[in-house]
Amino acid sequence: MPERLRLMAVHAHPDDESSKGAATMARYADEGADVLVVTMTGGERGDILNPAMERPEIRENIAEVRKAEMDRAREILGIRQEFAGFVDSGLPEGDPLPPLPEGCFALQTVEDGAAPLVESIRRFRPHVILTYDENGGYPHPDHIMTHKVSVHAFDTAGDPDAYPGTGEPWQPLKMYYFVSFPPERFAALAELLAARGLENPFADWMQRIEERGAPRWEITTRVECSKYFDVAADALRAHATQVDPNGFWFAVPTELTAQAWPTEDYHLVRSLVDTEIPEDDLFAGIRDTVRV
Repeated sequence: MPERLRLMAVHAHPDDESSKGAATMARYADEGADVLVVTMTGGERGDILNPAMERPEIRENIAEVRKAEMDRAREILGIRQEFAGFVDSGLPEGDPLPPLPEGCFALQTVEDGAAPLVESIRRFRPHVILTYDENGGYPHPDHIMTHKVSVHAFDTAGDPDAYPGTGEPWQPLKMYYFVSFPPERFAALAELLAARGLENPFADWMQRIEERGAPRWEITTRVECSKYFDVAADALRAHATQVDPNGFWFAVPTELTAQAWPTEDYHLVRSLVDTEIPEDDLFAGIRDTVRV
């Protein structure tokens, strides 16, 4: 029987999957690939960022609410999803920063934090894994830890001596970092909006990113997925506690975003198959080795 292509995306919290790489996942799922999101924490310490959802009954049951939101987003994207079972670390604020909560995800050892992910890899057997860079995409403790455990799991899931009792070894073939907000993308969008005489809602936000000085990764792989931008937006709206539907994320129509920048972008960091850069397919080099 032909083998189905399998893609795994590893994320820190519910809603991360819908703001980073969602249209890519929807495209590959629609094309017949098996797509799984592993969410490392339940997002229990996340703020309520949509004023309409700031209600006592939601705040008191935020973990269950966020699981239900994740389930709606999963259904919209047409993918599978599972939780790794760790507790959200929260985003510490203040000077000096307060200590992280005891038992949270970011305080796990990398070996312990990677254990459920290794088990998921061995069960799902992905050909490709998507995750965050060393900075976590942005420096949230859970995002940084997600990067660490993803790399460790990629390196150990195929080792028969590692993590006994978590299934048969499986070696993924490629790993990518998300390049979710490249400056070039927002420059192209700003140019298009200016040509239309429209305000750029991302101007201040991009300036803050520039000032933060986050590392920039070369875009090695551009996945054309503009057909699925509306699907991704609907999935993001499903996380109603985290996203204000009247906020700036939805201020630009998806048809304009697609015209300015029709791809989602990635940086290839590990490959055990031959491939040529630049790529336009996360499974480049794999389709030739897997009978699909």
